[in-house]
Amino acid sequence: MRDVFLSLDSSSRSIGAREVEAALRAEQTRRNNFRLVLTGSRGAFFLEPLVEVEIDGARLGYANARAEDIAGLLDQGLLEGKDIQPFYIGKMSEIPFLRGQERITFRNCGVIEAGALDAYLKNDGGIALRRALFELDSPAIIAEVKRSGLRGRGGAAFPTGVKWQTVADTPADEKYVVANGDEGDPGTYADRMLMEGDPFALLEGMAICAKAVGAHKGFIYIRAEYPAARAMMKHAVETARDAGFLGDDLLRMGSGFAFDVEVRSGAGAYVCGEETALLESLEGKRGMVRPKPPYPAINGLFGRPTVINNVTTLATIPAILREGGDWYAARGVGRSKGTIAIQLAGSLRAPGLVEVPFGVTLREVINAYGGGLPEGRTLLAVQVGGPLGDLMTEDKLDVRIDFDAFTEIGSMLGHGGVVVYDDRTEPLQLAHRLMAYVARESCGKCAPCRLGSQRATEILDSIRKGAGKTGDLELIDDIAFAMRGSSLCALGAMAPTPVLSAIRLFPESFRKN
Repeated sequence: MRDVFLSLDSSSRSIGAREVEAALRAEQTRRNNFRLVLTGSRGAFFLEPLVEVEIDGARLGYANARAEDIAGLLDQGLLEGKDIQPFYIGKMSEIPFLRGQERITFRNCGVIEAGALDAYLKNDGGIALRRALFELDSPAIIAEVKRSGLRGRGGAAFPTGVKWQTVADTPADEKYVVANGDEGDPGTYADRMLMEGDPFALLEGMAICAKAVGAHKGFIYIRAEYPAARAMMKHAVETARDAGFLGDDLLRMGSGFAFDVEVRSGAGAYVCGEETALLESLEGKRGMVRPKPPYPAINGLFGRPTVINNVTTLATIPAILREGGDWYAARGVGRSKGTIAIQLAGSLRAPGLVEVPFGVTLREVINAYGGGLPEGRTLLAVQVGGPLGDLMTEDKLDVRIDFDAFTEIGSMLGHGGVVVYDDRTEPLQLAHRLMAYVARESCGKCAPCRLGSQRATEILDSIRKGAGKTGDLELIDDIAFAMRGSSLCALGAMAPTPVLSAIRLFPESFRKN
């Protein structure tokens, strides 16, 4: 009996995967000659809904299938791997989008049954946790993480091993591990893909972290707008608890180490992606930024030492402990070790998630993986790092995907989101939209962000409506100076960045009114 795989990730559901699932289940009942396996997404959103069949160990793909196509595909030989046009795309391992990638963190997404612990364990899951529990002590685990060179994938790029070391060295009656899944940057979806497609990698990474720092309780804070990810993680936690993957005696093999996890829903605010605002929300308060220091590693959740890592960071830990820190560090360039998940969105032929070693260029990612811009369109700008990232034009596309290389050109890599804008985008409208977003999402705790973002939005709106005045752009520059120098967190400090870069790169757009 053949295995037929269907991606049921949120991205594929949005374009009909639920209906395709219903059609496949109806045919499964009628024909009784295949098993339906529901997976996460491979990140190739331009191929969704994507149906695959496994033949002689190879996965063959049928792209952009609709519910009404399923019976015909099966009649014409999908289970035999027949070349059925226009759906057939051949071996998944050979399609250009996937062929050049090196999947470490996302190795299971779109490959194994999502939410099935037995499938995860059969694909090397649990090996790293057994090593952490029975072969390594806390200093040895942290040493492996430090050797890997892993830096936080949430945006700040802080060395993961150093953060863990700080929590491990801070005495306390209780410590916590918090997974930050409040992925609010427009154009980013890596955390969602992991939680929906490979939830046990996150849980394993959290358990390893807990052993390393001496924590016994963890929380997964998931963006409110991610109901499917939240449902999958709750299912995974319950499954893991029943199987001994979480609980009083991890793996039920006499480890003597207890660790459990609770799933919490986000507050629906962009600022709750900032670690201290997230902690406030977890404690049942309004999500507002705390002054730092003290840092969460010393005084975090409920005043206890707390590791807060991005979902993608924690899901990378099992591979590092399974293969070794040196193995991971052999990839990448400079101080940016390993691989990074680049999330391609905007005006591209092939949007999706790409996992590649650090060091490739932004141009290569956009053209070789994203397929370049649609025919007839020209590039206006690329925004990397979310709504706080600056706008980059054609002359900056040869920058390496590398935290430090981006810093050197005055930009940021952030969470790895890349949004491509073509010539149909009006720079003034874009700048207004980005600043209005910040004004709406500001927690309001500090005046520079609360008032500065609102006033800058009003000025841009006036210019947009043809009522701009002499000195408006200079006033925006003054507001930006105040926001950058005295905001409590990166939301206020970096909010002016894309606006100032838009004014610098496209001055005619701001003066024509």
